[in-house]
Amino acid sequence: MPYLGGKEAVKELRRALSNPNIQADPLRYRNTVLRVIRMMSQGADVSSLFSEMVKACATVDVVQKKLVYIFLCSYATLNPELSLLVVNTLRKDCQDPNPMVRSLALRSMTNLRLPSLVEYVEQPLTAGLRDRAACVRRVAVLGWAKLSNLQPAADLDAAVVNELYSLLRDPDPVVVVNCLRALEEILKEEGGVVINKPITHHLLKRLKDCDVWGQCEVLRVLQRYRPQSDDELFDILSLLDPSLVSPHPPVMAATLSLFLSLCSDLPAVSLAALERVRGPLLSACGSSSREMRFAALCHVQLLLRSVPGLLGEHYKRFFCGYAEPAFIKQRKMQVLVELVNDDNVGMLLDELKGYCTDVSMDTAQTAIAAIGHIGRSYSDRSLEILTGLLTLKQEHITSAVVQTMRDLVWVCPQCSDTVCSALEGCEETLQDDQGRQALLWLLGVYGERLTSAPYTLEVFIDGVRSEASLGVKMELLTAAVRLFLTRPAEMQDMLGRLLHFCIEEERDMCVRDQALLYYRLLHCGIEETRKVLQGRRSDPSLGVLIGRQAEPISQWASSFNTMDALKKAAVETETASRGSPEHVATKLKADLDLPKTLDCCPDDALHSGSDSPGEHPDAPADGVASDITLSLSPSVSPEEFERLWLQRHTSCLEHAEEQGCVWTEETVHCPLLRCCSPQSLQAAMQLVNIQTLAFTPPHTLPWRVFLYTHTQHTHATDSTLVLAQLQQEEEAAEEMGAAGTRGQEVRVTLRQQPTDARALRVFVSVLSSVLHSLSSGSI
Repeated sequence: MPYLGGKEAVKELRRALSNPNIQADPLRYRNTVLRVIRMMSQGADVSSLFSEMVKACATVDVVQKKLVYIFLCSYATLNPELSLLVVNTLRKDCQDPNPMVRSLALRSMTNLRLPSLVEYVEQPLTAGLRDRAACVRRVAVLGWAKLSNLQPAADLDAAVVNELYSLLRDPDPVVVVNCLRALEEILKEEGGVVINKPITHHLLKRLKDCDVWGQCEVLRVLQRYRPQSDDELFDILSLLDPSLVSPHPPVMAATLSLFLSLCSDLPAVSLAALERVRGPLLSACGSSSREMRFAALCHVQLLLRSVPGLLGEHYKRFFCGYAEPAFIKQRKMQVLVELVNDDNVGMLLDELKGYCTDVSMDTAQTAIAAIGHIGRSYSDRSLEILTGLLTLKQEHITSAVVQTMRDLVWVCPQCSDTVCSALEGCEETLQDDQGRQALLWLLGVYGERLTSAPYTLEVFIDGVRSEASLGVKMELLTAAVRLFLTRPAEMQDMLGRLLHFCIEEERDMCVRDQALLYYRLLHCGIEETRKVLQGRRSDPSLGVLIGRQAEPISQWASSFNTMDALKKAAVETETASRGSPEHVATKLKADLDLPKTLDCCPDDALHSGSDSPGEHPDAPADGVASDITLSLSPSVSPEEFERLWLQRHTSCLEHAEEQGCVWTEETVHCPLLRCCSPQSLQAAMQLVNIQTLAFTPPHTLPWRVFLYTHTQHTHATDSTLVLAQLQQEEEAAEEMGAAGTRGQEVRVTLRQQPTDARALRVFVSVLSSVLHSLSSGSI
């Protein structure tokens, strides 16, 4: 037997197609054509049989016609001249009594995609739009879209466009949907199909007759229509309500997307719609299709941005199954981080702890990172689990735990003691670059608390010649210099050897330049080096990610039911951070879209919203802000804060002044602050190093917030503790309803110990800047 794709096989097929005996037997003739199609589908070149296949299309056998038309549509562009021989047969078939033959011929005629045949196609397509058979009208409608795509520069006859619009009222729902798709393609230069009120209501009434994808197409097109009145809007929403709980996830998602688009100015209606789709969305998350599950989980993350408690009681539905793929497990863990609260934190941490020993390294590292994110709000329980994982002595687990601990102490400085005690001996298990970089950062920043820190660094320094990772070398340089500043006697010789190697023998220019920078910096003096390298050890402003402010629905509504949802829904729960936490903090602040004027610098915060210090209403008159900073250290526990605060009621003001304690009352004018979430206020305050300890519930009056910070002069060692209470009275809220923004105020009660009038003015100015930024919506 000749080779399947060889020339001999093609010649044999040509002889068979030209054999009169085979042509006389319909079954043998059809089987021969089938062999040609089989060879074509397997990649063999059978284009030389085009003329024989043209002759084979002149048959009454519908199956053979389908096979031949498949061949002709595939090779028509290679044989444009011979394709003209098919036109007469196709035009004749367009008038066949059998509607299946008519639709088949019309589809094949438009699929030839030859500009030279356009003039022969237009008349059958026009007739097809008026055909009594729905299957022919379906093909004819899409045929006009293909014709428009074939000649994009040519304008279609307006009569054809009008006829397509009239077919939107066709009794066949598939014809209606095809008309929408065709008009979208034909009129794409003009913005697509025009949707008015009659068309909108007609499509909504016919929605239940369409199939799943037809409903999705109709709902997508209807998003460009805007109701003219509230009554019309609610009529449309009533028609859409059954589709909102459709058992088909695509229809539910398309309906919710249209709901959110129509109700952009009605947040209460949007929230009600989100509550309504909770059941269908949970069903989609349990779909047998992996792709459907993944898409549903991504959309759940979008919804949780605005309604954090939407699925709180259904958190068990997001527990991972043992047979699920890693990408779904990772996404489920991201959702679990969003759903954590005081009631379920214990169970969620136990569940995530079980995933930490998963056979998949990616899944295990994602689970460890998720525990670290929960640790930003529940640090004690999370650190207990992370410390226990270090005892397993598994390389990938130890690496992920060390990286998670590094990120955790950056946002939760109160965890540093526990982390430092857990690091002893873990360097023996670490082998990968990311884990070693995290360990070196911790040794450099908290090395004075670790007895073995210099000796651990010495192991790295002794092996620097064989070190292949550029990142590890650069992190080692920084850690050695930082530790030298706190433990010079133990680090002097080691640091000298490291700098000598990196400057004299290292071939990589990045490492060499960094070593030269530190060498010259040390020549400038220890104090100058300390100013450069011993900056902040933490950034607590990033610790509010789990309980972050609920976003307005409008921020993500346009991404719902699109591919953007698969990218935008991702939460920052990567298994490992890129680089040191300082760089991660900069990136996350950019993601949170927080202004630079509040970026941990009181001097800049004083000037936010004005061009000069004097223009700010709360700026200090004597311009002393430049030498005073705010700090969160040392921390004040809630019990200690309460004890200090209640001294106001247990002693008179004169006695407090004798002890160096001063109470003052300040009034800051700004719009209603209860409209902003506690998490938003907490994040903004922490960015300027003001710690928020407690809130009253957002909708209670009077509304109170308790804060503290330490003010410190640049060249002084002592700091001043400032306690503050923000209070908004019921009278102030009533005045706001009557007077707009005038007369709106938040009363600030301050306690300072010891007395420092200049520092107090700086604190009030920074606090005022934050409150004005929050009330104006800039944060």
